[in-house]
Amino acid sequence: MALRRTRENDRRGQSSRLLIVGLANPGPDYEGSRHNVGGDAVRLVVARRGGQLKLERHQRALTATVATSEGPVTLAVPVTFMNESGSAIPPLLRRTSIDDLSRLVVVHDELDLEPGRVQVKFGGGLAGHNGLRSIAHTMDSQEFARVRIGIGKPPTKEQGANYVLKRPTGKLRESLALDVAQAAEAIETLLDHGFDDAQQRVNGS
Repeated sequence: MALRRTRENDRRGQSSRLLIVGLANPGPDYEGSRHNVGGDAVRLVVARRGGQLKLERHQRALTATVATSEGPVTLAVPVTFMNESGSAIPPLLRRTSIDDLSRLVVVHDELDLEPGRVQVKFGGGLAGHNGLRSIAHTMDSQEFARVRIGIGKPPTKEQGANYVLKRPTGKLRESLALDVAQAAEAIETLLDHGFDDAQQRVNGS
């Protein structure tokens, strides 16, 4: 889906072939929570690639641009709360000179996938995810790519908020860290091999 072009002097930073956004809530209260695995996976990729996330003027996200064989890719973690994630996207698209949502990849937690599963897909529903809902509302489209990180479902629907927002402890915390590392590997596969190959390699594993 092509986006309406902005004025040329609205663009900042270098052009990127992809924009990869990891969703998370800001602040220490949410660090290590299931809802933050998208942001944690992006942070891990940036660290592995020798980059550093920075907050730039007029941006609502921490960003880093890394080199790949196919050209630069920008990775970002919004500093907004999850239900306002969409507000971070337009400035990021201007910064990266991206005007096609097919080049936007959103990394997020997914209740409908079991822990230990990661899936790369394009488009689809929102599954009640506040971050996805905010982005879809802001961009008036659901036609963007996703890296879905399985966190499983809480024992009851009433425990949903507590399940995603509180950080697990003990073995559950160790398991979540492994899931984040697996998601980071999926993102790196996408960086190095492209969307189609990543979809086959990650979803088929």
